[in-house]
Amino acid sequence: MPGKKITDHQVRKYKGIRKGVVQEIAAAKAGISVRSARRIERASGLPSQRGPRSWRTRPDPLAGLWETELVPLLQSEPGLQGKTLLEELQRRYPEKFEAGLLRTVQRRVRDWRAQHGREREVFFAQIHPPGRLGLSDFTVCNELDVRVAGQAFAHRIYQFALAYSGWRHGEVLTGGESFIALAQGLQNALWALGGVPEEHRTDSLSAAFNNLAEQEELTRRYDDLCRHYGMRASRNNLGQSHENGSIESRQGTLKEALDQALLLRGHRDFATEAEYRQFVAEIVARMNARMRVRAAEEKAVLGALPVRRTSEFEEHEARVGKFCTFSVKRILYSAPSRLIGYRLKVRLYPERLECWLGDVCVFETVRGQVPDGSRRGRMLDYRHMMPALKKKPGAFARWALRDAMFPRAEYRLTWERLQKSLPERQACKLMVGLLDLAASGACEGALAEVLGDLLQAETLPELKGLQERFAPRVGELPQVTVDLPTLAAYDELLEVAA
Repeated sequence: MPGKKITDHQVRKYKGIRKGVVQEIAAAKAGISVRSARRIERASGLPSQRGPRSWRTRPDPLAGLWETELVPLLQSEPGLQGKTLLEELQRRYPEKFEAGLLRTVQRRVRDWRAQHGREREVFFAQIHPPGRLGLSDFTVCNELDVRVAGQAFAHRIYQFALAYSGWRHGEVLTGGESFIALAQGLQNALWALGGVPEEHRTDSLSAAFNNLAEQEELTRRYDDLCRHYGMRASRNNLGQSHENGSIESRQGTLKEALDQALLLRGHRDFATEAEYRQFVAEIVARMNARMRVRAAEEKAVLGALPVRRTSEFEEHEARVGKFCTFSVKRILYSAPSRLIGYRLKVRLYPERLECWLGDVCVFETVRGQVPDGSRRGRMLDYRHMMPALKKKPGAFARWALRDAMFPRAEYRLTWERLQKSLPERQACKLMVGLLDLAASGACEGALAEVLGDLLQAETLPELKGLQERFAPRVGELPQVTVDLPTLAAYDELLEVAA
């Protein structure tokens, strides 16, 4: 056929058919033309045994220029492309070289690089025996477009995987790639797995490695963590993500599986963060079910777990000041007023913090994050301030932390309306009463909807009516009358029993 080279197989087939058959019939059966058949019969060997063609079908358009002008450019900068070289020729020799010459230049560059180009990187496929290597990595999942309670949910997923079997463990994180997140995720993975691999590998996480050191150096906490579980710590070379391929590829497959499950679900909205975490856990469990045979084989050779887990939190000291706040890692938190003056041991977890006084946990709250572009953040709860604000409602007007205390936008807009419409003292009392009602009545969301409707109607809220609607009802205790039996009744019962 035109445009296709005749193979050795076709030649052998033609010669086998040619015996006792005319040339035209043999050529048709071999799938070649009669002209090719005549050429085969004149040739002395097979197509693969012939040398390269020694003649040109057209004049060389780069004659005199390839060796003198283009090759020196490639020798000085091997990364130059054929298109760049052709454009340079067109600049040096206007109207001499057409754009159709591009493929010719590209072929010449390809052949030159095959003979004289630089050595290229070689990838060495690795064999991972069972039980030897476990890997950890974080990946940003904002592209999944998950929404929690109607708001965009920015999050990462920590993933641990075994290189041999592909068994994995994944956890949703709302914070950064900190040591606490690594320690908690890794320990959860190892205890869910029921064993420990010989080596644990990460990329150049600052939570695990001191990347500013001249030599590779583990952070003290990460070194203690790996030693506690009897694992050897390692990392891939900086910028060489393919060396972590056993986990990098699984990050892509996990996000793809989550995206497909969300498409099948029909929407990406979740009522609570816990619901989304459960959703991710179910997808990971389904993926692990596909490799249960290899996972069982690998679990049999894993090292034993230690007797107990090690700590997975950072501990800081903080004193609750007279403003009912304390600061930890550039985040300002509020606390119950009963803790003012106490110096607390604060344990920082990836998603929460615990405040301890001695061996008693006296307070727990959600961990805050520093907003992008800010030096500090705030994580304040208006409920902590309500007992004091009810005694001093006038302080609300010029309170330094006032704007950070509004739980929702409707409350802030209501305050702005009250400031314009009422005297300051009356506006403060009404606003504090609304916040107190939201806290005591556990109706923050429902009250916010009512305030939003009142804002649209351009009317002010009436605290008494809202209290009758949302305030908790005090239940009436039933009257219980207890009739005690006489002691003689017990004597009669004993006589009957005897």
